[in-house]
Amino acid sequence: MSSLFNIPADNIIINLIILAGSFYLLARSADFLVDGSVALAVLLRIPKIVIGIVLVGFATTAPEFTVSLISALRGLPEIALGNAVGSVIVDDAFALGLGIIVAPVAIAVDSKILKRFGLFLVAIDIIAFILAFNGTIDRWEGIVLLVILVAYLLWVFLSEKKRRNAGKNALLDDEVEEHVKPGGVALQFGRFFIGVAGVIVASDFLVESAKNIACIFMVSEAIIGLTIVAIGTSLPEIATAIVASRKGHGDLALGDILGADILNMLWIIGAASAANPITVSLNMIFFSFPAMFVIVGSMLVFARLGYRFERWKGIVLVSLYGIYLAAAIVIFFIFGIES
Repeated sequence: MSSLFNIPADNIIINLIILAGSFYLLARSADFLVDGSVALAVLLRIPKIVIGIVLVGFATTAPEFTVSLISALRGLPEIALGNAVGSVIVDDAFALGLGIIVAPVAIAVDSKILKRFGLFLVAIDIIAFILAFNGTIDRWEGIVLLVILVAYLLWVFLSEKKRRNAGKNALLDDEVEEHVKPGGVALQFGRFFIGVAGVIVASDFLVESAKNIACIFMVSEAIIGLTIVAIGTSLPEIATAIVASRKGHGDLALGDILGADILNMLWIIGAASAANPITVSLNMIFFSFPAMFVIVGSMLVFARLGYRFERWKGIVLVSLYGIYLAAAIVIFFIFGIES
């Protein structure tokens, strides 16, 4: 799997330094990404959660897309699929959990948004599992996922158009002054794309250095895909969720998580398998997908309870990720089960 930058693969010190620097760059870039996204949501009269589901979702899943596509093309299916499924697990348990924990107040959940996008997420998770049930996602199955993605984006667009025509959620001038930093739409797009570029570059550095560190300690490709690479490529979502929640924009954080989940299943698995059919062991399928169902289901149930994410729910989600991570290490590394 190639990187935009050449990093010495066998130098642990250099890789650790790059890893630390990547965290800093990612955090700074996430600030630009969140500020630009919130400003665009207000200026364009679009709900922040819709911006999160579509615009920020595509931006923050760019590392997952790149890594999975390159992995599939280079004959590393465990990393390609493990990265996509593992990223959903990281997003729903770790990223959202941390965001809930650091939020100054409980994050309110829009019941209508949850019903629409939550049910859709469950449906495509099941579809992806059915397609992968025999251990292979063929090229035509990847194309099916991409077709569903196009239909999903069209649905979001038409729903937003209908909402705007009905005059719902109109924003007042004082709200614009409160949320938007100085500058017009062009400047806000500039902030947004600086954030996008930063998270992509930082993620590339981070994933490559993390992969090198994992290889030095001889960790299997399944573990790399489900954990190290999944965490690395999900760092934009993690950083965005934390920054957005701390700034009181928990709805943007939740929208980003939901959007990233949907894109991981449709855009990333779809594009990777359409480029090169993905074949992995059934052990990996029957470990990763059930784990994903448990964590996604837990997140949606918590969102439904009172339509609020209180801090204790974030603690439970992060704990679930810890359990999943421990199980993955025990099954594929300590016990050495074929992945």
